[in-house]
Amino acid sequence: MDINLKEIGAQLSAQFQGLAGRHPGLWPLAPRVLCAIGVMAGVVALGYFGYWSTQFEDQERLAQDELRLREEYKIKMAQAINLDALQVQRVQVDQYVERLQKQLPSKAEMAALLSDINQAGLGRGLQFDLFRPGQVVVRDYYAEQAIDIRVNGSYHDIGAFAADMANLQRIVTLNNMALTAGKDGVLTLDAVAKTFRYLDPEEASAQRKARADKAKLAKGAAK
Repeated sequence: MDINLKEIGAQLSAQFQGLAGRHPGLWPLAPRVLCAIGVMAGVVALGYFGYWSTQFEDQERLAQDELRLREEYKIKMAQAINLDALQVQRVQVDQYVERLQKQLPSKAEMAALLSDINQAGLGRGLQFDLFRPGQVVVRDYYAEQAIDIRVNGSYHDIGAFAADMANLQRIVTLNNMALTAGKDGVLTLDAVAKTFRYLDPEEASAQRKARADKAKLAKGAAK
Protein backbone atom coordinates (compact mmCIF):
# COMPACT_ATOMS: atom_id res chain seq x y z
CA MET A 1 0.00 0.00 0.00
CA ASP A 2 2.83 2.38 0.91
CA ILE A 3 4.54 1.54 -2.38
CA ASN A 4 1.40 2.37 -4.36
CA LEU A 5 0.99 5.71 -2.59
CA LYS A 6 4.62 6.58 -3.23
CA GLU A 7 4.25 5.64 -6.87
CA ILE A 8 1.09 7.71 -7.21
CA GLY A 9 2.77 10.66 -5.50
CA ALA A 10 5.77 10.33 -7.78
CA GLN A 11 3.54 10.20 -10.84
CA LEU A 12 1.60 13.33 -9.76
CA SER A 13 4.81 15.16 -8.96
CA ALA A 14 6.19 14.21 -12.37
CA GLN A 15 3.14 15.76 -14.05
CA PHE A 16 3.99 19.16 -12.55
CA GLN A 17 7.53 19.14 -13.84
CA GLY A 18 8.57 20.83 -17.05
CA LEU A 19 5.36 22.89 -17.40
CA ALA A 20 7.19 26.15 -18.07
CA GLY A 21 6.92 27.20 -21.65
CA ARG A 22 4.32 24.61 -22.52
CA HIS A 23 0.80 25.55 -23.60
CA PRO A 24 -1.73 24.82 -20.82
CA GLY A 25 -3.67 22.66 -23.24
CA LEU A 26 -0.66 20.35 -23.41
CA TRP A 27 -0.27 20.01 -19.65
CA PRO A 28 -0.92 16.66 -18.00
CA LEU A 29 -4.31 15.99 -16.42
CA ALA A 30 -3.47 16.87 -12.79
CA PRO A 31 -2.12 20.38 -13.50
CA ARG A 32 -5.02 21.13 -15.83
CA VAL A 33 -7.55 20.02 -13.19
CA LEU A 34 -5.90 22.10 -10.46
CA CYS A 35 -5.67 25.08 -12.81
CA ALA A 36 -9.35 24.74 -13.69
CA ILE A 37 -10.27 24.56 -9.99
CA GLY A 38 -8.21 27.69 -9.31
CA VAL A 39 -9.83 29.57 -12.17
CA MET A 40 -13.30 28.56 -10.98
CA ALA A 41 -12.50 29.64 -7.41
CA GLY A 42 -11.25 32.99 -8.71
CA VAL A 43 -14.34 33.51 -10.82
CA VAL A 44 -16.60 32.63 -7.89
CA ALA A 45 -14.70 35.00 -5.58
CA LEU A 46 -14.82 37.86 -8.09
CA GLY A 47 -18.49 37.20 -8.76
CA TYR A 48 -19.33 37.19 -5.07
CA PHE A 49 -17.46 40.36 -4.12
CA GLY A 50 -18.19 42.18 -7.36
CA TYR A 51 -21.83 41.26 -7.94
CA TRP A 52 -23.48 38.67 -5.72
CA SER A 53 -22.67 40.40 -2.40
CA THR A 54 -24.69 43.47 -3.44
CA GLN A 55 -27.47 41.16 -4.57
CA PHE A 56 -27.51 39.48 -1.16
CA GLU A 57 -27.61 42.90 0.56
CA ASP A 58 -30.48 43.99 -1.67
CA GLN A 59 -32.29 40.75 -0.92
CA GLU A 60 -31.87 41.29 2.82
CA ARG A 61 -33.04 44.90 2.54
CA LEU A 62 -36.05 43.93 0.47
CA ALA A 63 -36.90 41.17 2.92
CA GLN A 64 -36.88 43.71 5.77
CA ASP A 65 -39.00 46.09 3.68
CA GLU A 66 -41.44 43.26 3.08
CA LEU A 67 -41.76 42.61 6.82
CA ARG A 68 -42.25 46.34 7.48
CA LEU A 69 -44.88 46.65 4.78
CA ARG A 70 -46.67 43.58 6.12
CA GLU A 71 -46.84 45.18 9.59
CA GLU A 72 -48.07 48.47 8.10
CA TYR A 73 -50.67 46.56 6.13
CA LYS A 74 -51.90 44.82 9.28
CA ILE A 75 -52.12 48.13 11.14
CA LYS A 76 -53.97 49.88 8.31
CA MET A 77 -56.26 46.90 7.88
CA ALA A 78 -57.13 47.02 11.57
CA GLN A 79 -57.75 50.77 11.29
CA ALA A 80 -59.96 50.22 8.25
CA ILE A 81 -61.95 47.55 10.07
CA ASN A 82 -62.40 49.86 13.09
CA LEU A 83 -62.94 53.01 11.02
CA ASP A 84 -66.64 53.33 11.85
CA ALA A 85 -65.97 52.87 15.57
CA LEU A 86 -63.10 55.39 15.44
CA GLN A 87 -65.30 57.93 13.70
CA VAL A 88 -67.96 57.51 16.40
CA GLN A 89 -65.30 57.96 19.08
CA ARG A 90 -64.03 61.09 17.35
CA VAL A 91 -67.51 62.59 17.33
CA GLN A 92 -67.85 61.77 21.04
CA VAL A 93 -64.48 63.34 21.82
CA ASP A 94 -65.38 66.46 19.83
CA GLN A 95 -68.64 66.74 21.77
CA TYR A 96 -66.80 66.30 25.06
CA VAL A 97 -64.25 68.97 24.14
CA GLU A 98 -67.08 71.29 23.11
CA ARG A 99 -68.77 70.81 26.50
CA LEU A 100 -65.50 71.57 28.27
CA GLN A 101 -64.98 74.69 26.16
CA LYS A 102 -68.41 75.93 27.19
CA GLN A 103 -67.22 75.73 30.79
CA LEU A 104 -64.35 78.08 29.96
CA PRO A 105 -65.17 81.78 30.00
CA SER A 106 -64.08 84.15 27.30
CA LYS A 107 -61.62 86.95 27.90
CA ALA A 108 -64.50 89.40 28.41
CA GLU A 109 -66.18 87.12 30.97
CA MET A 110 -63.14 86.76 33.24
CA ALA A 111 -64.00 89.84 35.31
CA ALA A 112 -67.47 88.44 36.03
CA LEU A 113 -65.95 85.09 37.05
CA LEU A 114 -63.58 86.81 39.49
CA SER A 115 -66.58 88.59 40.96
CA ASP A 116 -68.42 85.25 41.30
CA ILE A 117 -65.51 83.81 43.29
CA ASN A 118 -65.48 86.81 45.58
CA GLN A 119 -69.25 86.72 46.05
CA ALA A 120 -69.12 82.98 46.81
CA GLY A 121 -66.86 83.70 49.77
CA LEU A 122 -68.88 86.64 50.99
CA GLY A 123 -72.10 84.65 50.64
CA ARG A 124 -70.72 82.07 53.07
CA GLY A 125 -69.89 84.77 55.60
CA LEU A 126 -66.15 84.55 55.03
CA GLN A 127 -63.84 87.50 55.47
CA PHE A 128 -61.28 88.07 52.71
CA ASP A 129 -57.86 89.17 53.90
CA LEU A 130 -56.40 88.69 50.43
CA PHE A 131 -57.82 88.49 46.92
CA ARG A 132 -55.02 89.15 44.44
CA PRO A 133 -55.35 88.09 40.78
CA GLY A 134 -52.04 87.26 39.13
CA GLN A 135 -50.82 87.58 35.59
CA VAL A 136 -52.62 85.67 32.85
CA VAL A 137 -50.50 82.78 31.54
CA VAL A 138 -51.25 81.84 27.93
CA ARG A 139 -50.86 78.13 27.17
CA ASP A 140 -51.07 76.36 23.83
CA TYR A 141 -54.86 76.11 23.74
CA TYR A 142 -56.08 78.07 26.75
CA ALA A 143 -55.14 80.75 29.25
CA GLU A 144 -55.07 80.48 33.02
CA GLN A 145 -55.09 83.02 35.80
CA ALA A 146 -54.08 82.37 39.37
CA ILE A 147 -55.66 84.26 42.28
CA ASP A 148 -54.04 84.31 45.70
CA ILE A 149 -56.75 84.25 48.36
CA ARG A 150 -56.84 84.23 52.14
CA VAL A 151 -60.19 83.90 53.89
CA ASN A 152 -61.22 83.61 57.53
CA GLY A 153 -64.25 81.76 58.83
CA SER A 154 -65.59 78.64 60.44
CA TYR A 155 -64.71 75.13 59.34
CA HIS A 156 -68.13 74.50 57.81
CA ASP A 157 -68.23 77.86 56.03
CA ILE A 158 -64.81 77.28 54.46
CA GLY A 159 -65.87 73.78 53.42
CA ALA A 160 -69.05 75.16 51.86
CA PHE A 161 -66.99 77.80 50.04
CA ALA A 162 -64.73 75.09 48.58
CA ALA A 163 -67.83 73.16 47.45
CA ASP A 164 -69.22 76.32 45.85
CA MET A 165 -65.98 76.67 43.86
CA ALA A 166 -66.43 73.15 42.52
CA ASN A 167 -70.05 73.85 41.55
CA LEU A 168 -69.46 77.05 39.62
CA GLN A 169 -70.55 76.96 36.00
CA ARG A 170 -67.00 77.83 34.99
CA ILE A 171 -63.95 75.76 35.87
CA VAL A 172 -62.21 76.95 39.03
CA THR A 173 -59.71 74.91 41.02
CA LEU A 174 -58.27 75.47 44.48
CA ASN A 175 -54.56 74.71 44.77
CA ASN A 176 -51.84 74.88 47.44
CA MET A 177 -54.43 75.00 50.20
CA ALA A 178 -53.21 75.57 53.76
CA LEU A 179 -55.61 75.70 56.71
CA THR A 180 -54.53 77.23 60.01
CA ALA A 181 -56.46 77.66 63.25
CA GLY A 182 -56.74 81.03 64.94
CA LYS A 183 -58.41 82.33 68.04
CA ASP A 184 -61.98 81.42 68.99
CA GLY A 185 -62.03 78.55 66.48
CA VAL A 186 -61.65 80.83 63.47
CA LEU A 187 -59.81 79.16 60.60
CA THR A 188 -57.70 80.80 57.92
CA LEU A 189 -57.52 79.30 54.45
CA ASP A 190 -54.64 80.25 52.19
CA ALA A 191 -55.03 78.96 48.65
CA VAL A 192 -54.44 79.68 45.00
CA ALA A 193 -57.61 79.66 42.93
CA LYS A 194 -57.01 79.02 39.25
CA THR A 195 -59.45 79.97 36.55
CA PHE A 196 -59.20 79.07 32.90
CA ARG A 197 -60.52 80.62 29.70
CA TYR A 198 -60.31 79.83 26.02
CA LEU A 199 -58.14 81.98 23.79
CA ASP A 200 -59.66 84.72 21.70
CA PRO A 201 -58.97 84.57 17.91
CA GLU A 202 -55.93 86.85 18.10
CA GLU A 203 -54.36 84.87 20.93
CA ALA A 204 -55.10 81.54 19.21
CA SER A 205 -53.52 82.80 15.99
CA ALA A 206 -50.42 83.97 17.87
CA GLN A 207 -50.10 80.58 19.60
CA ARG A 208 -50.41 78.71 16.29
CA LYS A 209 -47.70 80.92 14.81
CA ALA A 210 -45.48 80.34 17.83
CA ARG A 211 -45.91 76.56 17.55
CA ALA A 212 -45.14 76.67 13.83
CA ASP A 213 -42.00 78.77 14.42
CA LYS A 214 -40.89 76.38 17.15
CA ALA A 215 -41.41 73.39 14.87
CA LYS A 216 -39.35 75.07 12.12
CA LEU A 217 -36.52 75.79 14.55
CA ALA A 218 -36.56 72.21 15.81
CA LYS A 219 -36.52 70.90 12.24
CA GLY A 220 -33.64 73.18 11.33
CA ALA A 221 -31.66 72.12 14.41
CA ALA A 222 -32.22 68.46 13.52
CA LYS A 223 -30.67 69.02 10.09
